[in-house]
Amino acid sequence: MHLEPVLWVGGFRALLLQSLHPRVMRGTYQNSALFDPAKAWSRFQRTVEFVGVRTFGSTAEVERAGARVRRLHAALRGYDPDTGYTFRIDHPDHLLWVHATEVDSYAQVARRAGLLDDDGVDAYLAESVRAARVIGLADAPSSAGAMREYLASVRPELKLTEEARMAVGHLLTPQPTAPPRARLVIPSIAALSVATLPRWARRLYGLPGLPTTDLSTTVTLRALQSATGLLPDLPAPPNVERARRLVRAGARISA
Repeated sequence: MHLEPVLWVGGFRALLLQSLHPRVMRGTYQNSALFDPAKAWSRFQRTVEFVGVRTFGSTAEVERAGARVRRLHAALRGYDPDTGYTFRIDHPDHLLWVHATEVDSYAQVARRAGLLDDDGVDAYLAESVRAARVIGLADAPSSAGAMREYLASVRPELKLTEEARMAVGHLLTPQPTAPPRARLVIPSIAALSVATLPRWARRLYGLPGLPTTDLSTTVTLRALQSATGLLPDLPAPPNVERARRLVRAGARISA
């Protein structure tokens, strides 16, 4: 599933959801280069690379990448101006929010694009518990029902902060240090990802949460999935290329 280009929409959806958690967003703002125009693209690329290694890398590669991320997070602190509270970036509640919104976003976009059915979503979320353990969590929602319950439990804490407004502005604005193709494509992907948000999240961002938006967005995701399936593969790291070969070999055997 993660080989499909439409999953980029899920990645941006995850960033938008993560930004609605005030402490997660403020911790990111205070410690990350994502808000520095000169460094944002390279920081974003490091995140993409980590997801790639976590998904397609060998066990040893995943363990090294996970240990590096855990060390980095353990050394960082954030400050909440609303309460005067200083918090750890690797607080389990914060890590769980980042993990859950990431894997749920991938699952929801894949389902609406026609890559997964409801059973496939459950299977994907169950498999993704291993990804939660990579960043230091003991457990995470492992089914669509458990994910819905978790997201509903966190909703009272969510709000749109000034830092979140800036994050959305960065997503929708071409990054000056990104390659030309990325500068053209990323704002469109980010705009589509906004439309894939749950209605309650769109309303937090001050946007209408209309059922018609959901329907048209699903149609767009299906069309995008069909269109990208006709395109040649872009160059990718060795572990991704190996995954592509394995998927093609499996498809030939099934046929």
